[in-house]
Amino acid sequence: MSKKASAVWKGGIKDGGGTISTETGVLNNAPYGFKSRFEDGKGTNPEELIAAAHAGCFSMALSLMLGNAGFTPDKIDTQAAVTLVSNAGGFEITESHLTVTARIPGIDNAKFQEIAGQAKAGCPVSKVLNAKITMDAKLES
Repeated sequence: MSKKASAVWKGGIKDGGGTISTETGVLNNAPYGFKSRFEDGKGTNPEELIAAAHAGCFSMALSLMLGNAGFTPDKIDTQAAVTLVSNAGGFEITESHLTVTARIPGIDNAKFQEIAGQAKAGCPVSKVLNAKITMDAKLES
């Protein structure tokens, strides 16, 4: 399986801008640029898209692993916060922190934490990130 996306950039780093599109069309010439990445401008940015991908991937992995353990979640709500830092070599994504709240009938917190930890380590986006991945997982009753 191969999934595709594209980006077009025009102009300089601060005065230019670009668009991002996906093969499914869910993003179709979505704007991005310096202001949306480093300031408070409109549009998206690579780190936001990585955070969305990580949150979605983790939620699906957790659902799969819960199902394999005999549990069906009512709801998995995942937020990912990707940290971009400036260092001597330029910029680097150093961390993705997952915040998860889930409602899963019949599971106890110890089992939930175990499976959530497995999903954090096992989701494909976690595996591709060369960054520290942390998580706070909360089970709702």
